[in-house]
Amino acid sequence: MALSYSIVFLAIALAAPMAAVLAGDPDILTDYIVPPDANLGNVTGDFFTYTGFRSAMGMNTPMAEFTLIKASMKEFPALNGQSVSYALLMYPPDSVNPTHTHPRAAELLLVVDGALSVGFVDSANKLYTQDLAAGDMFVFPKGLVHWQYNKGPKPATALSAFGSAAAGLVSIPVNVFGTGIDDTLLAKSFKTDVPTIQKLKAGLTPKKP
Repeated sequence: MALSYSIVFLAIALAAPMAAVLAGDPDILTDYIVPPDANLGNVTGDFFTYTGFRSAMGMNTPMAEFTLIKASMKEFPALNGQSVSYALLMYPPDSVNPTHTHPRAAELLLVVDGALSVGFVDSANKLYTQDLAAGDMFVFPKGLVHWQYNKGPKPATALSAFGSAAAGLVSIPVNVFGTGIDDTLLAKSFKTDVPTIQKLKAGLTPKKP
């Protein structure tokens, strides 16, 4: 189902106030920051414009797998010093945004289309879950492990706001099993055997370019 510009604009309008409240980036002493190689006198409205979500606006064919389009400081340099960023998340049926954390910001998620089951675990190991419908919002506190799951038969779309221009992303499966941590250490930590750890690593270790 194609997304309309009006729905996305509504999502941004709803999410922006919360992102500002949760802002955690250092304050800046200027209105905005331009890259070191840019000429301040040549800056125009183009610098403050991001068009990376356009490709998803008229999309009628659902994605084959979970897809994330970021609008962080890396993709949108004008966000540097503004303590805000966004992400567009698209979930085909029976897809998951795996367990992960954002070390530098809370996340405010708005379901734009479809439905999602979401959850997080706090520092006391208490689990919080919720089923969300289009128009619902859910906040994932800063730094806590969380996820989203589209367990329904239809695609879902969400927009997330972050209180940082660079919220960071730590994927728990890849961070634990895809970064070269010793097999024996992991086997002891998870109370299993080395062959099981090796099977997990085989599927989660990032492929070298």
